[in-house]
Amino acid sequence: MRRMVTTLTLATLLAWPAVQAATTQMTMAVISLAGDARYANRRMERGYPGHPQGRALQGVQLALDEAAFELDTAGIKLTVRDVVLPDMAALPKALAELKAAKVQHLVADLPLAELQQLVQAAPAALGGAVVFNTGLDDDSLRAQNCAAHLLHTLPSASMRADTLAQYLAARNWRKVLLLQGPEPGDVLMGEAFNRAAKRYGLKITQTKAFKLSGDPRERDLANTRLLTGDREHEVVAVMDANGEFARTLPYATQWPRPVVGASGLVAQAWHPQWERNGGPQLTRRFQKLAQRPMQSHDWAAWAAGKAVAAVLVHDPKAAVPQQLKQLRSGTVVIDGFKGPRLSFRAWDGQLRQPMFVSHVDGVVGLAPLDGVLHPREVLDTLGVDEQESACRQRP
Repeated sequence: MRRMVTTLTLATLLAWPAVQAATTQMTMAVISLAGDARYANRRMERGYPGHPQGRALQGVQLALDEAAFELDTAGIKLTVRDVVLPDMAALPKALAELKAAKVQHLVADLPLAELQQLVQAAPAALGGAVVFNTGLDDDSLRAQNCAAHLLHTLPSASMRADTLAQYLAARNWRKVLLLQGPEPGDVLMGEAFNRAAKRYGLKITQTKAFKLSGDPRERDLANTRLLTGDREHEVVAVMDANGEFARTLPYATQWPRPVVGASGLVAQAWHPQWERNGGPQLTRRFQKLAQRPMQSHDWAAWAAGKAVAAVLVHDPKAAVPQQLKQLRSGTVVIDGFKGPRLSFRAWDGQLRQPMFVSHVDGVVGLAPLDGVLHPREVLDTLGVDEQESACRQRP
C-alpha cells in the first residue's frame, strides 16, 4: 500500500500563524435575571408542561459547539457570555461592558417587563443589536409591542393554540369545554385559544371559570368534577398559565374526556421523545451538556444560538442592520431538527417551525397537520399570518 506523505514547505509553516491570526473573535451574550420567578425552586420542582426547566445558557452553548466547524471555516470564533443581572438597575452597566466587548447579539431570558426594557435600551447602548426572545410566548411581543431588532425562537401563544386546534379538528373533537383561569396569563391563553377555535371550526360549548383559593367558600371553583359535569363536550381545554390547577385535571374529569391546553395534550416546540429528523442526537447532546432533558425553552435558546452562527457564516462582514434583513427575509435559515428548514417571519420576527402535540411520555402529532393548507407557506398556519399582524416595525 502506498504511503500518503504530506510535505509542509517552509512557506506553509511561516504562513500558518498568519492564518491563525486571521480568525475573528466574536462574543454573544445570554442576559437573565437572578431573581426570576420562573426559576423559583418550587416551580422548577413541579416541572409543569411547557415551563422552563433551566436557564438558557446551556442551549446557546450547545448551538455554538455544534456550529464551531462552520464558524471556523468562515474565520470566526464565537463564544457566549453569561450575564446574570442582580436587578434591572444593573442593566446600563452590563450593556456598557458588553459594548466594550463588541457584543451585539443578545439572547434574552427575562420576564416581560425586563425584556421590554432590554429591547428598548440595547440598540443605542451597543451601537446596534439583535435580541432573541427565547422565553416568552406573549403575542403582544409579536404585535403592538414588537421591535425591528427583536426575534422570537419560542413559539407564540397563538402558535400553540393553533397547533391544538388543528389536532382537535383533525380528530373531529370539535365540542370543547373551556376552563378559564383568572390570571392575566390565563386570559391571554384563552384569547389565543378562542381565536384558534374560530379559525379551525371548533365549538366552545361552555366557558367555566376556575380558581385556586384557600377560601372554603370558593372551593367549588377548583372542583374538577363539578367543572366538567355537563356531558355535551368532547374535550376539555384548560387555560392555566401557572399550571397548578391544570396538572390536577387529566383523568379527574366527570366524564371520560381528553384534556388539552396547559396539561394533558400540550403544544410544544420540543419534546425529548421526538424520534425523527435527528431529534434523538440533539436530545442526547443536550442531556450530556446540561444534565437534564431538552425542553421547549432549551430548544428555543439553542435555535437562537444557531441563528446567530448562521447569519455570521452567511456574511461575516455584514453589519447588524444587514443581518436583521437577512434573518427576517428568509435569506438565512436554520435546521431545527424538526423537518423543514426554519426561517423568521418578515412581519413579526417569529421563527416559523413545526409544533409537537405531545403528552408527558411522547409525541402524538406534528403540526401543521396533514390537510392543512396555506397559499404560500404552510408553517404560517401556526400563529398570526401577515395580513393579521399588528406589528409595524421592520428593519
